Amino acid sequence: YAYHSPVNFPVDNVSWYDCLNFIIELNRKTGLKFRFPTEAQWEFAARGGTKQTGNYKYSGSNDIYEVAWFGRDRESGESECVKDKRPNELQIYDMSGNVLEWCNDLYGPYQDELQIDPQGDVGMERVLRGGAWVSGAFGCRVSSRYSASGEDKSDIDVFGLRLALLSHS
Repeated sequence: YAYHSPVNFPVDNVSWYDCLNFIIELNRKTGLKFRFPTEAQWEFAARGGTKQTGNYKYSGSNDIYEVAWFGRDRESGESECVKDKRPNELQIYDMSGNVLEWCNDLYGPYQDELQIDPQGDVGMERVLRGGAWVSGAFGCRVSSRYSASGEDKSDIDVFGLRLALLSHS
């Protein structure tokens, strides 16, 4: 077994509330305004934002092997080093596979009408996006959605965090 530095791996085994407490402390220490992305913001970034060159199934490619750690055995697997796969058009790594990422929104059905950056505020559980190292290819698609209680950490270390930073303008 080779030792891997935790610096190169995603944060995992964290609840939404663990992440919220981390964000509050990070903001206090840095004076910046970090937060969870909304589900819509997460998907916009995963799809490559305004630099999107294709309507990819996964973040940055239709070939999941290029961009995602996925489909691993739960008993022997764990998350993988970040930046070992190809990034998307915004140069963001690991938005498909590796660990699921908490979003700010509550999990509920999508509304029928067109919305710009909808804020999920109906539901009992929190949204997770991105798929994980244990997910199949279908679960790592940019469009796939998951939900869990904000207290849940996952017993297989697949719940993680990606931060959004509010601009200073």
